[in-house]
Amino acid sequence: MPKQLVLQHGRLSPSVEARLIEEFDIVRSGEQTDSMAIIRQHADAITAMATSARHGVTAEVIEALPRLRAIASFGVGYDNLDVAFARGRDIAVSYTPDVLNDCVADLAWGAMLDLSRGLSEADRFMRRGDWPKGAFRLTNRVSAKKLGIVGLGRIGRAIAQRASGFTMDVRYHNRRPVSDVSYVHESDLAALAHWADYLVVAVAGGSDTRHLVSKSVIEALGPKGYLINIARGSSVDEDALTKALQAKSIAGAALDVYSTEPCFPEVLAQLDNVLLLPHIGTATHETRAAMGELVIDNLKSFFETGHLLTPVPVA
Repeated sequence: MPKQLVLQHGRLSPSVEARLIEEFDIVRSGEQTDSMAIIRQHADAITAMATSARHGVTAEVIEALPRLRAIASFGVGYDNLDVAFARGRDIAVSYTPDVLNDCVADLAWGAMLDLSRGLSEADRFMRRGDWPKGAFRLTNRVSAKKLGIVGLGRIGRAIAQRASGFTMDVRYHNRRPVSDVSYVHESDLAALAHWADYLVVAVAGGSDTRHLVSKSVIEALGPKGYLINIARGSSVDEDALTKALQAKSIAGAALDVYSTEPCFPEVLAQLDNVLLLPHIGTATHETRAAMGELVIDNLKSFFETGHLLTPVPVA
């Protein structure tokens, strides 16, 4: 059987690209200066596309592909995909949920423990040879504290489940209460921040959640509260957070995402009350392999049945 033609829009990991080549005939675009020319050259033959949450796809690209019917994206975020425009043209869009929940939740917990117990700071303390000069500072325990989760979706649930091992009290903020959990729903995000010792951001990106964690929410955390963001940089008012960390008006923050990645406010690198991570929530061998296979499976399902396995949910 001849292989189906798929547009690979933007670079993916070598293993995913190898799998795409194994299963399909591939046309690449998105990195070259003549990307639109390449797209237009093959436009009449392309019905499916593979891309990523990082690279995304614009309305311009979609409009240039009159026969496009499916977009399979590598990643759980879809704010860089013009999903509304695609749906308006009857194009299905998929992403790679579930397979990354555990790794992102693990990272959130690792960041929370590091931040609270000062693990990275203590490592620097040792490497500088400071121990003979005096003991390391006292830190804060995580066990039996109060955990607020912003967004009780798949990843938020995985984070909450891990809290049981630390005997933590868990509350969450969502657009609407979740029916099948026992955690308390808090409709007022500032009130949740005021209550919580740790506020973990686990919402989807996009205009609906831009600066959801606002200046007032950050202020509500107070000098004993910690913020952990493993979701999207756009969901937090980065300027307000930076000022709060500088002023120590919150206890600290752990950040895996930023507003303009790979750039971030340089002043944060000078502060000991912030843990900086380079967007590594899904960056394990196991998760990236599973995400890649789900992209392949979505494309194969589309060609075989006309449907994607994990379509982006309708808002």
